[in-house]
Amino acid sequence: MEEMNQENSEIKELSIGDIVKGKVVKVEEKHILVDIGQKVEGIVPISELSALRIDTASDVVNEGDELELQVKKIEDEEIVLSKKAVIAEKAWEDLQKQFDENQTLEAVVKDVVKGGLVVDVGVRGFIPASLVETHYVEDFSDYKDKPLTLKIVELDKEQNRIILSHRAVIEQEAQQKKSELLEQLEEGQVLEGTVQRITDFGVFVDIGGIDGLVHISQLSHTHVDKASDVVSEGDTIQVKVLSVDKEEERISLSHKATLPGPWDNIEDKIAVNDVVEGTVKRLVNFGAFVEVLPGVEGLVHISQISREHIGTPGEVLEVGQKVNVKVLEVNASEKRISLSIKELEEEKQDQEIKQYEATEDQSGFQLGDMIGDKLDKYKN
Repeated sequence: MEEMNQENSEIKELSIGDIVKGKVVKVEEKHILVDIGQKVEGIVPISELSALRIDTASDVVNEGDELELQVKKIEDEEIVLSKKAVIAEKAWEDLQKQFDENQTLEAVVKDVVKGGLVVDVGVRGFIPASLVETHYVEDFSDYKDKPLTLKIVELDKEQNRIILSHRAVIEQEAQQKKSELLEQLEEGQVLEGTVQRITDFGVFVDIGGIDGLVHISQLSHTHVDKASDVVSEGDTIQVKVLSVDKEEERISLSHKATLPGPWDNIEDKIAVNDVVEGTVKRLVNFGAFVEVLPGVEGLVHISQISREHIGTPGEVLEVGQKVNVKVLEVNASEKRISLSIKELEEEKQDQEIKQYEATEDQSGFQLGDMIGDKLDKYKN
């Protein structure tokens, strides 16, 4: 009786909530026994070993492990202890500090559940599906046992509620990268980018973490009706920085400026005396502008439009009309080409006259031969 009373008194020296140290002496499937220096060994149920669900006690402890534990219950010569309570208490302190200071933390995904992911941050933390990535994820199975960098978005110790976000980390990193890139961007830079989105007024191009706009007028040297006629989403294209508004985070880009201009090496494409087909683009008082190559227009002066006298170009020409023109002059430095329709008409008329005269000469010769033959016959 004396010994039993002594044992009970020693047990009673402990109070619920006390923190004790002990050594694991036995690991059963659903609990472990720990020597904490008392006459009886302490028991840690599997539910008190980890904040996360585990199948057997050996998943988290081994015999001989030294543990720090909290006394949960003293009853009928039994001491119930908790490992997770000690971890949780310290974890809550760390988590509160990280939350207050807007810090990030790393945790391994322990479980994939309906609606998101479960992580171990000393206590059970939850990442809703919408806060895992910036894009939609259909299957989260690949995230199991994967480490993620996280930010705490909600912390409530009383409700034992910890909501975390990996998406917030990605967005923060993207914003930081965006700010750094904005500081480095300068007008005139030529960069490589990826077409992200196509709109009626142009395309948005990712140039390394920030999108810039290529207006539809800056896609090509020729007129573009639809941006999708020139580029597709996902295309890699070169762009030139036209302007940077760092405050509004707006970047204007040009794809056209990185392409060879229509006037580049123009003298290799068209030469004096060439006859080409063109399209009338504009009519002015002094003549007509005709597009002879994509993006290249030449002038047919009013005096070179017709052999007949005309008061305005519109008397014989209309916008959109296809015409043949002769090249009179090519001035690459001033981007000027002089054209003529009249010369082609004159050349055509001269050729018709020559052909007629040649036919007449041949007919006259044949007639003379016939008359000569007849005379020779009568002479005989």
